[in-house]
Amino acid sequence: MKKILTVLLAAGLVLALTLPAWAVDSEFGGYWRTRAFTQQGFAGSDAGTQDLQQVDTRTRLFYTAIFSEDFKFVNRFEINAAWGDTTGGNIGTDGTTIFRIKHTYGNFNFGPVNVLLGLQPRVLNRGFLFDDDYAGAAVTFKGEGFSVPFIWMKAYEGGMGNDKNDNDVDYFFLNPTFAFGKNAVKPLLGYIYSKDASKWASTTGNKELKAYFVGLDADVDFGMGSAWFTGLYEGGSADLISGASQDVKAYLLALGGKVNLGALDIHGQVFYATGEDRDSKDTTEAFFVPRGQSYYWSEIMGLGIFDNQASKNSCADKISNITAANLGVGFKASDKLSFAFDLWYAKLEERDAKNNDALGTEIDLKMTYSLMKNLNLDVVAAYLFVGDATYTGANDKDAYEVGTRLSFSF
Repeated sequence: MKKILTVLLAAGLVLALTLPAWAVDSEFGGYWRTRAFTQQGFAGSDAGTQDLQQVDTRTRLFYTAIFSEDFKFVNRFEINAAWGDTTGGNIGTDGTTIFRIKHTYGNFNFGPVNVLLGLQPRVLNRGFLFDDDYAGAAVTFKGEGFSVPFIWMKAYEGGMGNDKNDNDVDYFFLNPTFAFGKNAVKPLLGYIYSKDASKWASTTGNKELKAYFVGLDADVDFGMGSAWFTGLYEGGSADLISGASQDVKAYLLALGGKVNLGALDIHGQVFYATGEDRDSKDTTEAFFVPRGQSYYWSEIMGLGIFDNQASKNSCADKISNITAANLGVGFKASDKLSFAFDLWYAKLEERDAKNNDALGTEIDLKMTYSLMKNLNLDVVAAYLFVGDATYTGANDKDAYEVGTRLSFSF
């Protein structure tokens, strides 16, 4: 840790000394959090295999060099440590594996065309399809009331050698936005291709992979509230190493909204994603994204604030083979204090090998208090009445989570 901070400080001094010669403006920012939590019964039984008590810290540092309104160089770094671990949180805090370069990319404007080139973030279909960082390019044409981005993600590089390019895995997306006041519609076309995807851990077992996505996001603002919709269809084909070929036929539907009643709000959502039919031999029906999909929902089944694990057999943030529904109430007691209460129910869309489908019913309580400007305290308590698809043994046990997070941003 000390070596990393020394390098960062030296780099900052070099930039400080050289920036005036470049006539470059700079933006600095960041995010910090420390969480303390306990997670019990996540295995759905009294075996305790997923029980955890932990304190951890995350720091993110942002630096952007602004050469002009049309040319920016964006960098974001991340440092993670679980208190007492062997990679940075132990005595000495001399970790070497907790420092990450999250983003480093150029942001260029050429008239109405914006180009993002490098390691960058992207969200597609609210995370039901993609919410992660990637290496690639995004070229966006911006017009009056609309924008049309074309996105290329290099998911896996096959490397050097004869026919190694066959192992490349590439994502391609076209995701325009059409705005109508506060309302918006965002259609999507996506394509994932590899001539031989067997070398990538996320697609092991596949040879030629040709999967496409057709989707739509819609957001509606009706004054006292809002509503949203996401729909995705996944098609294509996958040739397996075994020699068999499978057609891909899967879909996902999600709907949500919120009504504001002064200091009170009522919110809810429901989503559904197809699962794998065990009786199907030549068709893949489970909604699947090799890597990059991330949609957080409940605290225990859907990762939530303490996102290191989810309850057993839940899809967590990789939404597939599930039907989930939520109804919640939010209350803003003051400018500094707010509360949220959420009720969730989730089940597998395709039953498991024991013919079970219920994941459970979950109750989430959250309090957020602003200690001072930019400094927030969150307190969370969650309880899952486990269903028969969560526990696998005779000694079932409900799951619970209690924790707190202190965070600030600048």
